[in-house]
Amino acid sequence: MNIHAIHRYIGKFFRRKRMGEFARMFGIAGQTRILDIGGTLYNWSLIDVQVHLTIVNLSPPPAHLPDWVNWIVADACNLPFSDNTFDIVYSNSVIEHLFTREAQQQMAREVQRLAPKYYVQTPNSRFPVEPHYLTPFIHWLPVSLRKRMIRNFTLWGWIARPSRDTCVRRVEEIQLLNEKELRDLFPGATIQHERLAGLTKSLIAVKGASV
Repeated sequence: MNIHAIHRYIGKFFRRKRMGEFARMFGIAGQTRILDIGGTLYNWSLIDVQVHLTIVNLSPPPAHLPDWVNWIVADACNLPFSDNTFDIVYSNSVIEHLFTREAQQQMAREVQRLAPKYYVQTPNSRFPVEPHYLTPFIHWLPVSLRKRMIRNFTLWGWIARPSRDTCVRRVEEIQLLNEKELRDLFPGATIQHERLAGLTKSLIAVKGASV
């Protein structure tokens, strides 16, 4: 069983809804210049508009890239673009994967430098289920316990059977944010709440939305 397939299955509803709201809020049209930090082509198949899209990712592009997409391999904390190159910066579930608060601050500065408008989503650390491990409450334990427990006490660990080193790296990599921490990173943004069963599942820093 592939853990990424499970993530895609569970997340498909939320991503489709999120992309529809994004397109509506910003009045996305074919000429809109969008930078997607850490994204893939999948998200952009969920809306009907073909924008002028640049994707930044650490992985190489797929073999057959549409002609309306530019793919750059680069670090989200140090992007090779001039100020205000884009109309909108979009990022979905990336900023929590940067290992340190300092790196998150660097990415946030890049987002705000590169466009007057942005949409940055991240899981809420106060939500009881940790989405990367697909397991409740594990992210509220001390770091040392998480490093020892995620292999045998999370759904991710049961499926992926990661090595000890992978578990350590995974815990160090994922730094979830709460609302105050996201607001501190994006002081000019409105923080929106994506809810599940009445609880805030994800937080979204939004600036420049037209509706």
